[in-house]
Amino acid sequence: MSFMMHEIVYFGRSLPWIFIDSLGLLKSYKIQNNKTPSLREQWDCAKFVLLSHFTVELPQIWLFHPMAQFFGLSTSVPFPSVWTMAYQIAIFFVLEDTWHYFSHRALHWGPLYRAIHKIHHQYSAPFGMAAEYASPIEVMILGFGTVGCPILWCALTGDLHIFTMYIWIVLRLFQAIDAHSGYEFPWSLHHFLPFWAGADHHDLHHEKFIGNYSSSFRWWDYVLDTEYTPEALRRRREVKSTTTTKKAQ
Repeated sequence: MSFMMHEIVYFGRSLPWIFIDSLGLLKSYKIQNNKTPSLREQWDCAKFVLLSHFTVELPQIWLFHPMAQFFGLSTSVPFPSVWTMAYQIAIFFVLEDTWHYFSHRALHWGPLYRAIHKIHHQYSAPFGMAAEYASPIEVMILGFGTVGCPILWCALTGDLHIFTMYIWIVLRLFQAIDAHSGYEFPWSLHHFLPFWAGADHHDLHHEKFIGNYSSSFRWWDYVLDTEYTPEALRRRREVKSTTTTKKAQ
């Protein structure tokens, strides 16, 4: 049931973006509007993703339940309160984003990039379906953050319900697919939450192959100076100019 939920949400959320790309809708909002994936590319991507899901993600999901139940995962009624689910999912987002940042940045190191991460960068203009288009090794590494953070929480607190886990997975899938959508809207979440990453943040990562390593938030890229945005580049130039001036004096 967990695996089927994952598949329905992943492909169900990707489907609108396939229609939007194929029909040329919302073209004015497309970030790289000169690069639109063909139906053939979408189909090839879907086949690869399905193979990865059945060979890598299905075993991970299969193993998650006994591990989580060992640490106290609840599968019975009553369901947790909305507040409990909200703060736990917020914690999962923060923990997963931290894992994703450092793992993703490590995967851009030369040998690891060539051996593992290069597959994900096949598409310099990402689209929704490509969110989990990656090497099986990368799927395991980054997927560990998504599944491992709730297990860690459950092990430390003994307080996690499977319903909370399902909502977390759904929201994480929505975030990943939307970040790869290739579309930036005036109502995109980062306009209201400046620390949210969003499609514009991740699209630049695919286009330039550098910086913007975080999944959900912008703070690790900002703090560790790996942000790749026009504002960040301008800030670096100003710092460099100030440093050069001081040395000259």
